[in-house]
Amino acid sequence: MFKKILIANRGEIACRVIKTARKMGIGTVAVYSDADRNALHVRMADEAVHIGPSPANQSYIVIDRIMDAIRQTGAEAVHPGYGFLSENRKFAEALEAEGVAFIGPPASAIEAMGDKITSKKLAQEAGVSTVPGYMGLIADEDEAVKISGQIGYPVMIKASAGGGGKGMRIAWTDEEAREGFASSKNEAANSFGDDRIFIEKFVTQPRHIEIQVLADSHGNAVYLHERECSIQRRNQKVIEEAPSPFLDAATRKAMGEQAVALAKAVDYASAGTVEFIVDGERNFYFLEMNTRLQVEHPVTELITGVDLVEQMIRVAAGEKLPFAQSDLKIDGWAIESRLYAEDPYRGFLPSIGRLTRYRPPAEVAAGPLKRSGNWVNDSEGGDSPVAVRNDTGVFEGGEISMFYDPMIAKLCTWATSRAEAIEAMRIALDEFEVEGIGHNLPFLSAVMDHPKFIAGEMTTAFIAEEYPDGFSGVTPGDDQIVRIAAAAAAMHRIAEIRRSRISGRLDNHERHVGENWVVFVGDRDLPVRIQADRQGSTVRIGDQDLRVESDWKPGQSLARLTVDGAPLVMKVDPVAAGFRLRTRGADLHVHVRRPRAAELVRLMPEKIAPDTSKLLLCPMPGLVVKINVDAGDEVQEGQALATVEAMKMENILRAERKGVVKSVNAEPGQSLKVDDVIMEFE
Repeated sequence: MFKKILIANRGEIACRVIKTARKMGIGTVAVYSDADRNALHVRMADEAVHIGPSPANQSYIVIDRIMDAIRQTGAEAVHPGYGFLSENRKFAEALEAEGVAFIGPPASAIEAMGDKITSKKLAQEAGVSTVPGYMGLIADEDEAVKISGQIGYPVMIKASAGGGGKGMRIAWTDEEAREGFASSKNEAANSFGDDRIFIEKFVTQPRHIEIQVLADSHGNAVYLHERECSIQRRNQKVIEEAPSPFLDAATRKAMGEQAVALAKAVDYASAGTVEFIVDGERNFYFLEMNTRLQVEHPVTELITGVDLVEQMIRVAAGEKLPFAQSDLKIDGWAIESRLYAEDPYRGFLPSIGRLTRYRPPAEVAAGPLKRSGNWVNDSEGGDSPVAVRNDTGVFEGGEISMFYDPMIAKLCTWATSRAEAIEAMRIALDEFEVEGIGHNLPFLSAVMDHPKFIAGEMTTAFIAEEYPDGFSGVTPGDDQIVRIAAAAAAMHRIAEIRRSRISGRLDNHERHVGENWVVFVGDRDLPVRIQADRQGSTVRIGDQDLRVESDWKPGQSLARLTVDGAPLVMKVDPVAAGFRLRTRGADLHVHVRRPRAAELVRLMPEKIAPDTSKLLLCPMPGLVVKINVDAGDEVQEGQALATVEAMKMENILRAERKGVVKSVNAEPGQSLKVDDVIMEFE
């Protein structure tokens, strides 16, 4: 077994690999760029080597810099994580020439399956059903439009060396094909150093289901069942689960066997994933094979008890797989929610800045991973019926950089059933405290409560169909409003009692905490009456009596309560005469006032927001790539106005209505902050 390995990556996946290496007694070497000098993976590793400037194309994907770090530290093997150099054949070959083990598949398998064009041709030759498309190289935008028309819209434009949603666009028209080809090509060049593009038919109403495979160098290969990854935004996965709520046993077996056959056809060794598109009749089509560890691998570990990183290391060291296909059962259900540094209220645009507060929920070890002894995170023990796991690469006080992927954590839950795993995820999301940046926690909570998700009836079009105008928050139902109002009233009473006991009061000016209040929540005002005892409060709202129990104290940012015996977890920020409360995707300002104050508040005029309708504002911190119009130009609704790049993604900003450009205030190459004015309209 290796004594020291280098992790050629950053962020949560580098931390994840370090944890397993530590468990195995293997020393670790981290590499870092200027932006990651104080990153968590650098702190966790036994050694760390600086490899260059912040942009990935000057550090993390420069093979020579990684090779220099290997020579400096004497690392015997390299784990590439995902992204960056994980599917780079030249990197694998450079390691082999240096006599360093690559904790991944052979270079020949990377070449055969890591390239999406080549892999599709090999799959077709092996008799695997594939999606119709054009696998040759595409010269320019005109040829892309011609090919798209021949295949038939809609089409998917994809980077050959792509992954993680980068370099991918769906086109429904010639204009979108032209724009999509240009953006995909630019993103592919910047993210992967390879701008080759191919086009395939986009299957409508599809489900994205992938099979995890594991093979050794002794001819053994198995599949560890499937993951459902249908909830995606811009082809970037957001929520994954294992197993799929859609597959039956026969389809699962057929897909697994086909995935293993494909792996064996290219002499695959290590962990890999075969991705399929599955239609409503459970017909499945080969999409691609990722010759690396997937972002969503934890859900497979949670239902099988197999530490995939450990098996990758052991295979790279020449060991045989310790299990056969018959040993791999599905035990329980696991869900993963990806926490992204992006603002769902601003079209999911990237957000950067300092994490002024970062408090994940407590991790709990349970299920197959715990029973197998392969649990890798620092978690609480006990006999919990659910597991909570958070794979992360950040810490409170750290910065989210504009140079890398916006994902900052992967929150996972496991339980014996899907319904229990969903409920565990709801509570874990409510307990996750993140401040200082925009983030998608409210959106993840909204998905957990969505009827289609609960029923398991989602497709890859779920977000586009259910949130066509973007995400504007969650409006709680009447029952939830009443529960929140009762909780807020009880919490306000606790805060009032504390204020009544403040020192330095004037004699004969004792503050009396009454029983009658009015709670303003949403667009409702609810008169309440509170009667308290040592265990909690009974809050009467209308003809309902709700029992509220909690150990919350003023100043605490998280409140865990029970309302009529059901859990209610809320993030709490004090505001005038009440709280800002966030729970289950809702963000509410709840005010608790005395009846007379409530009467007067109803007479106050409403503050009107300033008019920004004649301005194109930069929706995120980023770099201006292109300005499409000049002052004096007339623009039409939907016309592209500018392109801004942030976190390796190009974002095209379009006109919301017809108008005339009055002035252009930005130029290509300029770095902008949120709400900087790009152009004004007459």
